[in-house]
Formats: sequence, structure tokens, C-alpha cells
Amino acid sequence: MSDPEIEAMTAVATALGDLDEDVQGRVLRWAAERFEVKLHTGVRVLDGRDAGVENGSSDGVTEAEIAEEAPAYGHFAELFAKAQPKTDPDKALVAAYWVQVHEGNASWQSQTLNTQLKNLGHAVGNITEAMTSNIRKKPQRIIQLQKSGNSRQGRKTYKVTHEGMVYVQGMLGGGVS
Repeated sequence: MSDPEIEAMTAVATALGDLDEDVQGRVLRWAAERFEVKLHTGVRVLDGRDAGVENGSSDGVTEAEIAEEAPAYGHFAELFAKAQPKTDPDKALVAAYWVQVHEGNASWQSQTLNTQLKNLGHAVGNITEAMTSNIRKKPQRIIQLQKSGNSRQGRKTYKVTHEGMVYVQGMLGGGVS
């Protein structure tokens, strides 16, 4: 009698076997997102008694620990080149990660991201749509903290979530997927 779970694992192993490690990571992240499966991180996972869970991290790893695990990049261009984001929401998220983790800003406005991206020649057509796409992901990769002004173009302040940080670290191949 065959075991469907073993057959699925064999099919995945066969499909990923000849791919580079970076490509394997992207494929697995896509599959996890597509099938809404929560992946556990490969970095120091703390048990439920540790501070990681108490600090709002669902998998036991805090945002500070993710930032500590972040590889050092001297310039945004280096981080962007390593991450190789393809979509506008991913480009915005990588820029947000840079501004929050590497520049140390607890929150920021979307214009800051588009300026960084424009300087690299990778401007996002509609930064608001890119931010909204990251907000609509389950789990959210970015959250809106506040809005000033009444118009649709009012200035909004954002923050990268724990899940957003983990996603970008996975893009960077930093041991987190």
C-alpha cells in the first residue's frame, strides 16, 4: 500500500534535486504561500517559555533576532541585488526591510522606499498598490501604523512585520525561509 505523504515528499525531492539552493528556497516559499502553510524558521527557535513568544513572535523568533541574523550590506544596492525581487510588492518590501532593519527606522513612509528604488533604477509604478499588496498577504508582511491627511494621497506610516522580515531574509538566503 502506498503512502501519499511519502509520494509527495519524493515528488518534491525529485523536482528540487537539480535546482540551485537559492531557487529551491524560492520554490519552497512559493509553495508554502500558495498552500497557506506556515514554515518554521531555521534560526534559533525559542520554546514557549522564552521571551520570543512573549514579545509577539508566533514562531519564537523576535524581530530583534531577525535583525541580528541579517547579513551586513554597505549599500541598499547590494541587498537589492542579493534579494533579486521580481514583483513591485517584493521590491517595496526589500526596500522597507532596508529602511527598517539596516537604517534603523522603526517606521517610515512609502515615499522613502520609492526614492531608494528610483535611485537604483527600479522605481515602483504605484507604491501605494505595492504596499497594499503586502498588507493583504496572509500573514501581513507590512502594516500601516497611521495616516495623516484626509485625501487618498494622505501620508501613511508603515512598519515591516515579523513575517515580512522572515520573508526578505528568505529571499536573501540568510537561513530563514
